Amino acid sequence: MNRTIITVVGKDAVGIIAKVCTYLAENQANILDISQTIVQEYFNMMMIVDLSKVGKSFEVLAGELADIGLSMGVQVKCQREEIFDKMHRI
Repeated sequence: MNRTIITVVGKDAVGIIAKVCTYLAENQANILDISQTIVQEYFNMMMIVDLSKVGKSFEVLAGELADIGLSMGVQVKCQREEIFDKMHRI
């Protein structure tokens, strides 16, 4: 399995989840887990996604998601699970 952590952070707006999830579905990415919160007017979402069936490279996918985020005024970041785990170990 090719698992990736996707985070989305920024001012809340209509359609953030819809745009990110639509992009992932169109590219055959499977959302394994998702958590989102809104604190006052700030949106935060974290997803664990399986990219095994995606036909694009990780770099292309991450870049396209970042562009989608820019168009909505939020920041979208992708990290491979193994790197995320190593960065967050105590």
